[in-house]
Order: sequence, then structure tokens, then C-alpha cells
Amino acid sequence: MNKATPAAEKTTYQNVKQSVLRRIRDRTWAPDTLIPNEVDLAREFGCSRSTVNRAMRELAEEGILDRKRKTGTRVNATPVRNAKFVIPLVRDEVEATGAAYRYALVSREVLQAPPWLRARLNLCEESRVLHLNCLHFANNAPFQFEDRWVNIMAVPTVEQADFSTLGPNEWLLSQVPFTDVELSFSANAADARLADFLALNPSEPVFTAERTTWLKDRPVTFARLSFGRGYRMTTRY
Repeated sequence: MNKATPAAEKTTYQNVKQSVLRRIRDRTWAPDTLIPNEVDLAREFGCSRSTVNRAMRELAEEGILDRKRKTGTRVNATPVRNAKFVIPLVRDEVEATGAAYRYALVSREVLQAPPWLRARLNLCEESRVLHLNCLHFANNAPFQFEDRWVNIMAVPTVEQADFSTLGPNEWLLSQVPFTDVELSFSANAADARLADFLALNPSEPVFTAERTTWLKDRPVTFARLSFGRGYRMTTRY
């Protein structure tokens, strides 16, 4: 005779999550309401506390709940979804449009970090960086000009890496994880050099993304990415 499955195995974290969401949506737990603690919820749903914890964690990450260690968990009065950021491969962006991808290394040098970069990344005066300029093409038309600085102390192997055929975007994503990222976007007038690389008219507006990544408290790389005419960025939450 088969033994009955314990209740703790019957209730999944998805079940708990959906039950909590139903109570929030039907106003059983109104905005700013302090909900029962994990021990009480585990007892009610007949599952382990870790199952409840995972459900609560996901709801907090989605901006539905506000969890505080000492004061408990409340229903957010104004839910705000937290975006999860994934650094895209330029190759994938290009190929997603149906175009053929091509990469070219423009320049490479190892040097002492300039003052503006030291200030931006909080580097010491002796810090050495790898500076790379690269071009990415879509069907042989300029797609992105990449101006990248890599902190050699954070990524020692980068100094020996060969970027003649593989771009730093792909290399870094395969070699170094990141824990934090800062992004800023702007439209800037192209100077003569950038206009030449991207086949633009001088002073034509260029969509530019600046991206800094860290591994815990150590800065890894700063990149200024300038895109060719007609580039469109789309995000989904």
C-alpha cells in the first residue's frame, strides 16, 4: 500500500505565492497591511517555512510585498516591479534583426587609469586598465562603437586576452560575473571621430549608453556604447 504524500510535499511555493496574491487582490490583505509571519503561514498552508520564504521573496522582488527584518512583511501601498537586468551580447542584438554580425578591433592599449576614470570607479592612482575601441557591424553597416575600459586588478587575465576576433562584450560575459550594474542613457552630438566610425554627419545626435559593472565592491569595467542611426532600445518588465 502506498504511503500518503506529506502535506509539506503537496504545497509548493507557487501555491503559496498564488494564495497570497489572491488575498492581496481581493483586499483580504489591503495595501499597507501587515501580513502573518512565515511560521504562521507555513502552519496554515501545511508546508515548510522555506517554501513560504521563497514565495515571499519572489513577491518582494516583484514589488508586491515590502519585507523588513524586525517589523515584518507588509503589502506595498504602491507596488513597484524590480527590473532584472541582463547584459546583452551585441552579436545577439544584431542577429535578432536578421542581419549578419561582424566585429573589428580598432585599438588596444594598457595604461595607467586616467584621472576621470579613477574618480568614476574609485580606483587608486596606480591602477592599470586595458582600453579598447571596437566596432560592431550589422550587414557591414556600423551598428555600435564600443569605448571600453577594463580594470586589470579585477580581471588580471584580460591583459593576455586576444580581442582581435572576439569582442570584450562576449569575452567578459563568459569570464567574469557581475553583481551590480549602473546604466545611463543620453543623446549626444557626434564628434568628427565618432561620426566617421558610425558613418554619421558631424554633430548628428547619437544614442549613447554608459555602463559600469562591479563584482561585489570591485569595479570591473566602464563602457561607453554609441549606436548607429536608427537604433531602438526596447525593454520589458
